[in-house]
Amino acid sequence: MKSPRRTTLCCMIIVIYFSQATPNLNLESIVHPLILREHELAGKEPLRQKRAVASSRVAAEEYTVDVEISFENASFLEPIKTYLNSLSFPIQGNSTDQATTTILSIEVTTVCRPTGNEIWCSCETGYRWPQERCLHNLTCQEHDGFPAGHRCSCLKGLPPKGPFCQLQGADVTLRMSVRLNVGFQQDLKNSSSALYRSYKTDLETAFWKGYSILPGFKLVTVTGFRPGSVVVTYEVKTTTPSPELMRKANDQVMRNLNQTYKMDYNSFQVVTSNETKFTIVPEIIFEGDTVTLMCETEVLSSNVSWHHVERHSDIQNKSRFSVYTFVLNNMTSISRLTIYNITQGDAGEYICKLTLDIFEYESRKKMDVTPIRILATEEMKVTCDNNPVSLNCCSEINVNWSMVEWKQQGKINIPGNSETDTDSGCSRYTLKADGRQCPSRLGGMRVTYVCEFISEHGARGSKSIEVTFTSVANLTITPDPISVSEGQNFSIKCISDVSNYDEVYWNTSAGIKIYPKFYTTKRYADGAESVLTVKTVTREWNGTYHCIFRYKNSYSVATKDVTVYPLPLEPNIMVDPLEATIPCKGSHHFKCCIQENEDYKVTFQMDSLSFLAEKEVNGKQVCYKYNFMASSVSRCPKKFNIFCHFTNAANNSVQSPSMKLNLVPGENIMCQDPIIGVGEPGKVIQKLCQFSSVPSSPGSPTGGIITYKCVGSQWKVKKNDCISAPINSLLQLAKALIKSPYQDAKLPTYLKDLSVSTGKVKHEVSSFPGSLGAIINILDLLSTVPTQVNSEMMTHVLSTVNTILSKPILSTWKVVQQQQTNQSSQLLDSVERFSRALRPEDSTVLSINQTNVQMRSVVIKPGHPKAYKQSFVFSDSDLWGNVAIENCQLGNLQRDSSIVTVAFPTLKTILAQDVPGKNFANSLVMTTTVSHNITLPFSISMTFKNINPSGAVPRCVFWNFDLANHTGGWDSSGCYVNKVDEDSVSCVCDHLTSFSILMSPDSPYPGSLLEILLDIISYIGLCFSILSLAACLVVEAVVWKSVTKNRTSYMRHICIVNIAASLLVADSWFIVAAAIHNHYHPLNETACVAATFFIHFFYLSVFFWMLTLGLMLFYRLVFILHDTSKSIQKTIAFSLGYGCPLVISVITVGATQPQEVYTRKNACWLNWEDTKALLAFVIPALIIVVVNMTITIVVISKILRPSIGDKPSKQEKSSLFQISKSIGVLTPLLGLTWGFGLATVFQGSNAVFHIIFTLLNAFQGLFILLFGCLWDQKVQEALLKKFSLSRWSSQHSKSTSLGSSTPVFSMSSPISRRFNNLFGKTGTYNVSTPETTSSSLENTSSAYSLLN
Repeated sequence: MKSPRRTTLCCMIIVIYFSQATPNLNLESIVHPLILREHELAGKEPLRQKRAVASSRVAAEEYTVDVEISFENASFLEPIKTYLNSLSFPIQGNSTDQATTTILSIEVTTVCRPTGNEIWCSCETGYRWPQERCLHNLTCQEHDGFPAGHRCSCLKGLPPKGPFCQLQGADVTLRMSVRLNVGFQQDLKNSSSALYRSYKTDLETAFWKGYSILPGFKLVTVTGFRPGSVVVTYEVKTTTPSPELMRKANDQVMRNLNQTYKMDYNSFQVVTSNETKFTIVPEIIFEGDTVTLMCETEVLSSNVSWHHVERHSDIQNKSRFSVYTFVLNNMTSISRLTIYNITQGDAGEYICKLTLDIFEYESRKKMDVTPIRILATEEMKVTCDNNPVSLNCCSEINVNWSMVEWKQQGKINIPGNSETDTDSGCSRYTLKADGRQCPSRLGGMRVTYVCEFISEHGARGSKSIEVTFTSVANLTITPDPISVSEGQNFSIKCISDVSNYDEVYWNTSAGIKIYPKFYTTKRYADGAESVLTVKTVTREWNGTYHCIFRYKNSYSVATKDVTVYPLPLEPNIMVDPLEATIPCKGSHHFKCCIQENEDYKVTFQMDSLSFLAEKEVNGKQVCYKYNFMASSVSRCPKKFNIFCHFTNAANNSVQSPSMKLNLVPGENIMCQDPIIGVGEPGKVIQKLCQFSSVPSSPGSPTGGIITYKCVGSQWKVKKNDCISAPINSLLQLAKALIKSPYQDAKLPTYLKDLSVSTGKVKHEVSSFPGSLGAIINILDLLSTVPTQVNSEMMTHVLSTVNTILSKPILSTWKVVQQQQTNQSSQLLDSVERFSRALRPEDSTVLSINQTNVQMRSVVIKPGHPKAYKQSFVFSDSDLWGNVAIENCQLGNLQRDSSIVTVAFPTLKTILAQDVPGKNFANSLVMTTTVSHNITLPFSISMTFKNINPSGAVPRCVFWNFDLANHTGGWDSSGCYVNKVDEDSVSCVCDHLTSFSILMSPDSPYPGSLLEILLDIISYIGLCFSILSLAACLVVEAVVWKSVTKNRTSYMRHICIVNIAASLLVADSWFIVAAAIHNHYHPLNETACVAATFFIHFFYLSVFFWMLTLGLMLFYRLVFILHDTSKSIQKTIAFSLGYGCPLVISVITVGATQPQEVYTRKNACWLNWEDTKALLAFVIPALIIVVVNMTITIVVISKILRPSIGDKPSKQEKSSLFQISKSIGVLTPLLGLTWGFGLATVFQGSNAVFHIIFTLLNAFQGLFILLFGCLWDQKVQEALLKKFSLSRWSSQHSKSTSLGSSTPVFSMSSPISRRFNNLFGKTGTYNVSTPETTSSSLENTSSAYSLLN
């Protein structure tokens, strides 16, 4: 018989037991099964768990009791649940004297149902079986979904002994709120106010009574009030309650709260935390990943929303976002947000919110999105030499990458093998490339390899590595064998079939690199070539040479053998004699000598004749001789050139320098010497010093040339340029060194030997000017060799310079300067080249101190360099100087630039003078160089000791190597005197080179009393002049119609107006020129040139218009019967007045400005020192003055002694006399002005000439107004007629004598009378209307009104 099916219902009853004393309760879980048949309740369970609550009267204790109800009919389950839910709590129990029991709540926890042949006991919502039950009992795995050993919700069979299902989870804090429909008062914001405390006490009491029925209730606290009627916010600490139980608790609150608070039941809201499990997969999120955010909660609800905090937006299902919410096993709510191809914009805080009834279950989590950063070398060069090469990529963040893929893009396919190290997060791609994979025509092809890291969730990050594949260069070298003789040239071309290389160089079979200046390298699209070129071959070039193309660690080498046959170089063949005189019946020995004993075939050649030479060996010197017989020549006297030819084994030959032969009659020969030879009186010949009477040794011959002159019957030394044997040996070695393939390697040793040898032969240097010149030539040759000079090499150079600049040798310098004026400039240039190549070993200041030269050097490092300040003191010479460059200037220099300053105390005495005997350097010479080119404006400050003579003016100058046909000279361009003290002169220059100061005793120094006086006179006079000229033009405009009634007067006033206008413009430009110049240099070079041009042009125009005026007067007086139209006269006048000045001005600026010698360095005016451009103004002006003075004399003579038939009218005589007055007054004044100006050009001019010139030049405009305009009688009459005075005079008399009413400009006025006396004219002139001239006399009478 089938057994009856039973359903068991387990209830939990919460009771409160009140007692005067705490009972001793056994809290061990005890379960007594009770049988409930029909509707009868049959049993109770002892106490299981104790909880304490607060009571206002006595301590109340809270207990949780598990009650098991069993019934056979499963249909009783739902009615019982309904009955229990309908109960009102609390339920008061029986009262006794000892205790009162109150039931707070009843919750169904466990339900056991028959399932098949088994009984499954499952927990109600919010409850779970304890862990020990899950461990020791069989769980409903397919129902639970929980792993074994964890808390579960379903067991197979009812456990024989409690406990039953327990509350799930830990304590939670419920953040709740409710609204009171009363008015909000501000005191509710003040927690210390009485109203606030009253509200808080009443509400918390009601909350305690209501929420105490919740399982696990511990605490309730009012946290505040806010407007909205009155919204009460409070927190309840309990375990998670069910919605039904929360509603019951809220009902209790409503019943326990005073109705005056008007609580709104529907306004209850609950936000709970710690109830939702929020997970994000993966933990490390990369851009492009698919990310899953999942919320799990035991609250059964599908009302779940997602919110992105930073975007302030809810997340809905769309392209990249997917939200899926479901309930698992009717016990767990799960919501999953999936974000596809996530970006950094998706990062931020996300909120998962589940809503059930009044409950809101919220969980927050912040999510970071990181871009995948791959580290790799972006460019690589790979040589196709079949060697393995590894490409490496590493992720910045090491995670368990799903995959790393390598891809390649390019015209060639060179695969490899990848290997990934998960521990380091790196992937290596190893490839091998040989010549077949990247043939030469594709040398330099680029292939892009891409490493792509793929995460487990789909993110991809890649990095490109650009690999340039270069095949091993195949070199092709010049195929023909190279066989040359010394002195010839050769070149070797080395061609590569690939264009990629890191370095190309040449070396010898011994591994010594060839100096780079001997070869050039060019790169082409499909290859490259390097050419080794030797212009003058020496014996050192004999050997094997390697052309080497290096790419990384791969070398391609091509080899070429060069055979060099010995053959003397032409400069090394010493001939004797250089020139010889032979009697017509005499003979002479000719010889050619070399410093080697080789097997050469040597012949002497004279015209078409050839003679075999005789060999003579004398130690290391080998000479080839030939005895010439004059009788072998058919004609005498005659001149020949004789050469000796050296031919080597390769049949190559070289010709010696020529030897001049003069055949003369024997009776003309006066001087005879067995060594020098014979010669006629006055004959000058040159002879190599080693073949002269100067002592020499065969092993180390003397160098240079000595010059003899036949004086009387004796040969006298005219010039001795001999070089001592040790110095000559060094000179020959220097000439050989610059042709050597290893010159840079040999240079340090040679500089040391030069320094030592020069010090040893100091006395010989002082005795032989040629030795001094040889040392200078050696330094000049060697300074072209190095690309870098170290401190030791620089020390040897300056040691040599110190020796040749010592005071005992200064007298020798004077002799050298007389012969070659550029030797000192050549020395200075050599030192500058060495300085620019100097590279000190460290950044500290390198200091080298010698008696006659000092050097300071420093390397500029990146960052904030300190200012460059160096001092030089020469106690022996009593000179000192400083140089300074500000740190702002140093910041513009290239990195690791070297600044070098070298100071010379004695060089000042040997450098060429600016003007012999006048301007001289009298201080230190300091040269400053920078190793790299300067592109930005640069400024350097220097201070020199001031030892200038009394009254001398210092000028800051630099040595310009381009002046004086590249022999050098002092130049002040870009330099100016900044400050002058009693003991120092401060200079500032905008460039670098060699600087000093010049003393000019003739120029007034800016700021001196004379200069200030001249400036005052100039500016005051020019203001008067400009105002006077403007007044003159105004007067001419007013009286123009009245004074130009005949042709002659018209032309005269045309000239006066143009003279005034030209001088007005010239004076204006004179002021402009003064404004754009600051005594030292022009503020604007272009403006200075323009001002000079216009001043020149308009001042010339003044003189040429005066010449036009004089010529017209001469024409009218001499050619009386000849008539010319007014238009022709105007054309001639304007052509002469403006055309000639324009031609002269343009030619002057065109001839001098390209060489930048148009203007003076210290003023915007025509140059005098360099080009004498000032003569383009002075000469025309003085010629015009002379011509006008001559015309004036002719005019005066013509007026005083008129020719027969000449009967000029009274008006014409007046006009003629006015012409004479104007020219006689204007021309001498203007000419005299520029005559004094010419005097100031010459050196030694007195200050008086400067003052007179300035006075006369400044007041020219005033002179023109007085003598050219207002002194004119017709102008006076016209002016009087224009005003009321003339009208008042005409009303009384047409010819009133000038007594008390005489106008001031009348000829009878005191001022006019004095001027008339000057020209021998007395009497009284009347103001009257000009007489009308008949037309028949127009042609003749107009001549006399030229100036009226």
